[in-house]
Amino acid sequence: MFRRDRPRVLALVKAFCKAGILSEAQASQDSDTGTPQGGILSPLLANIALSVLDDHFTAAWAAMGDSGARHRRRRRGEATYRLIRYADDFVIVVHGTQAHAEALRDQAAAVLAPMGLRLSAAKTRICHIDQGFDFLGFRIQRQPKRGAGKPTVYTYPTKKAVHSVTAKVRTVTRQGLNLPLAVLLDRLAPILRGWTNYFKHGVSKATFDYLRRYTWRRVLLWIRRKHRSANWKWIRRRYLPGWWPTDGDVTLFDPGKVTVSRYLYRADKPTPWSAAQPDPTPSA
Repeated sequence: MFRRDRPRVLALVKAFCKAGILSEAQASQDSDTGTPQGGILSPLLANIALSVLDDHFTAAWAAMGDSGARHRRRRRGEATYRLIRYADDFVIVVHGTQAHAEALRDQAAAVLAPMGLRLSAAKTRICHIDQGFDFLGFRIQRQPKRGAGKPTVYTYPTKKAVHSVTAKVRTVTRQGLNLPLAVLLDRLAPILRGWTNYFKHGVSKATFDYLRRYTWRRVLLWIRRKHRSANWKWIRRRYLPGWWPTDGDVTLFDPGKVTVSRYLYRADKPTPWSAAQPDPTPSA
């Protein structure tokens, strides 16, 4: 399919590259090199360029054999590893030593070199799972399980991700004092709903409760600034039935009520690609 449509795809990519940039002054500027940051073309180019990395590590995983073969490799002191990639962000998980991890880093750099790509020295690091690392907004780290002490890998929102959503809430609640509260609540809802839906598959309950309290305080400050001369009793009766911000039929989205459901991998779980390709065996 791609071979047949290759001229059309290349023409589309070329059109994107030459489309220019629309400045804040609504003036068009030519783009001589690169693509605009955050543009929709970047993920497409990343997937095209990094497909060589996918192919390399997929072949390496297949060469390791089934779970029994991989277990024998580890007993011989050899490493097992797997690539996890989303657009231009990827991590290589390794069951082995630091020397194995360093060799795989060099291997990945060698695979990317023919494509004219190189690893970012600032963003490339080798760490142990006990130290933890950030990936796609999640902090992934092994810690003792509370109460049992058993080492368990946890995924939870990074501090950067929390700061990002609270900054958006703060920006929204700093403006629009001349508008009804319902407008403010409608503006906050997609921000809170989208963020919590993304992170609800991690250990995020405490974070959601913190976001709930933070948003409640910000909305309450907005109401106090809007009605500077109103007393607390009037504000409670008008906007806080049950102590939760409400304006008519519009209620503030409650992050604390979002159900956290940890995602568990199952090898036999069907996917859209199951008919064409069986699910891979879980990574060690």
